[in-house]
Amino acid sequence: MPSASGCVPPIASTDARRSKINAMRAEKPAMPSRRRALRMLAAAGACAVLRPATGLAQSRTVLTRPIPSSGEALPVVGLGSWITFNVGDDPVARDACTDVMRHFVAAGGRMIDSSPMYASSQDVIGDGLHKAALTERIFSADKVWTSSGARGREQIERSRQKWQVRRFDLVQVHNLLAWQEHLPTLFAMKAAGQVRYVGITTSEGRRHRDIEQLMRSQSIDFVQVTYNPVDREVEERILPLARDRGIAVIVNRPFRQGALLRALARQPLPPWAADIDCASWAQIVLKFIVSNPAVTCAIPATSNVAHVRENMNAAYGRMPDAALRLRIVAATERA
Repeated sequence: MPSASGCVPPIASTDARRSKINAMRAEKPAMPSRRRALRMLAAAGACAVLRPATGLAQSRTVLTRPIPSSGEALPVVGLGSWITFNVGDDPVARDACTDVMRHFVAAGGRMIDSSPMYASSQDVIGDGLHKAALTERIFSADKVWTSSGARGREQIERSRQKWQVRRFDLVQVHNLLAWQEHLPTLFAMKAAGQVRYVGITTSEGRRHRDIEQLMRSQSIDFVQVTYNPVDREVEERILPLARDRGIAVIVNRPFRQGALLRALARQPLPPWAADIDCASWAQIVLKFIVSNPAVTCAIPATSNVAHVRENMNAAYGRMPDAALRLRIVAATERA
């Protein structure tokens, strides 16, 4: 719950909450422009939100955020499936995706996100969940994606059968397609216990005004948007509105489909990465995202076991404070 000052308390493990918070490093960080600095401080709550507890060994308690509409806790790093799980009937590739999901859950992950738009991804997820006996251990997030409102329920049912789950935890209107027809259907399904949560999505900065309007006018549980140290437009209005309205936020395209990490790879990992228990740029980017108090879960997509382990390590240990978030932005601007 927010404090009296309006600041959301930091994500922290039990061990982290017990530990003293040491003084911030004396070295002055490289700063972006004043305007961007002010935006970053506002996004961080400007009240020492998520101050790192320096000197701690990395906690092995997964960091979570509550879904505002229910209080249910979700690990802050999830798993996307766009492109990476679209492997068709290739048995070797399917086994690789199964291994990714197995290691994802073993590392404390829960949310897996997909869509009918993602071709064979839903079948691959369902096959892997069944083979690895993970169906009851994940938070299933899918979407409705058809221009026909009358066919929404039918598509959702086909998707459910592909996933091989009893019901979806979350169904979202993909890219707001025919939302006027689909949202009433989803709300009725939620009331009937056929789906647990309802949401809407967009990506790559599209239709933010429409997203904002629906966040104000509809009783949705989740909104999914693009956010990372480069794409920060949602910091202005959408993330603050999500906090005000009690809407959970899923972040897609955290790595800009890999382009951001390829650019950052030209720079050595900064020494301050150790202050937030990061061993890679991917972890730094993910911790930047989930340290924003409005963000519930980021969903990087991968079909590589080493990458899913790396990503899930961002759901553990210390988080950047406002000053370190500015350093991360400055690093991406140099990339």
